[in-house]
Amino acid sequence: MGLIKFISQLIIMAYQSFEELEVWKKARELKIEILQLVKTFPPEERFNLTDQLKRSSRSVPSQIAEGHGRRTFPDRLRFSIIARGSLAETLNHLIDASDSGYITNEQLKYFRDKVYEVERLLNGYINYLEKNIK
Repeated sequence: MGLIKFISQLIIMAYQSFEELEVWKKARELKIEILQLVKTFPPEERFNLTDQLKRSSRSVPSQIAEGHGRRTFPDRLRFSIIARGSLAETLNHLIDASDSGYITNEQLKYFRDKVYEVERLLNGYINYLEKNIK
């Protein structure tokens, strides 16, 4: 990477908060909706599926924010890949909720679409980071 490009990336990174990242915003929206959804789950799931869904959905924007805070492209990439894993885990827990009868097929489809939207943005962000590492 040329010195001028490197310096310009540092300047951009210095002025952008993780809160400005579209992928973080969408991951946060998903998390908030899931926090509302799990309030409808049966009480016996409080320390099981409810807790797992809350943790995995919280992890997605948290990992993006943490990687962004590290301020290097390799760190951002590493934490974004972890976020993608948490996103897949969230979808799996939603499928479990559907299998258990806690959410309808329509709710599962709605949340699956939300997960895929975040996944598309996250994959784009990961591609951007990979190009900046090379």
